[in-house]
Amino acid sequence: MTDEGNREGAGPLTGGALTRARVLDAAARLIGTVGLVKATTKQIAREAGCSEAALYKHFRDKEEIFVRVLRERAPRLAEAIAELPARAGQGTVREHLEAVVLVAVPFYRQSFPMAGGLLASPELLAAHRRRLDNAGPHHVSSRLADYLRAERRLGRIADVDPDATAMLLIGACFHRAFLEVFYAGEGPADVLRPGALEDFARETVRALLGGIEETAG
Repeated sequence: MTDEGNREGAGPLTGGALTRARVLDAAARLIGTVGLVKATTKQIAREAGCSEAALYKHFRDKEEIFVRVLRERAPRLAEAIAELPARAGQGTVREHLEAVVLVAVPFYRQSFPMAGGLLASPELLAAHRRRLDNAGPHHVSSRLADYLRAERRLGRIADVDPDATAMLLIGACFHRAFLEVFYAGEGPADVLRPGALEDFARETVRALLGGIEETAG
């Protein structure tokens, strides 16, 4: 997952930057295999090919590593959502919402192994919550609601509750990601419908915008 030689306009990572990137990559791999609680800093350092002392030059503790993995190694959901309100009135609402789905599902899919360990440890969860201050996961749906509210003011969507609509879309993405992680390709053939993520995005947004109530006449 390291972008050592693939960063646009920049050379390969070296020195401390390379060590930091390798630590994050190693942490992401271990959290996905052994879980957050069992992934110790010693294991992460060994997987990254550095000493534990070198690891602590870049991160205060495992909690900070977890936060940085989410922010730098997972699909950038928060950033994608934060940009939406400024795009109200541009393009189509359908295109914007489908783009959200295409980022949100991979984000939640990648986050589940990390979040599972976090939720299983009340102490770690409390520490994580304090460190986030007010920048918690609720911002995903609230910022999406801000975008929908702006589109409603422009008359581009119906007079529906933006907060409820945002929760419906994000909830659908969350459940889709959960099914993918839970079954890991070993579930019933019809467990994921629509099968392809692009089809899921298109049909979910279509149902959300069009509704399912039969029209009169």
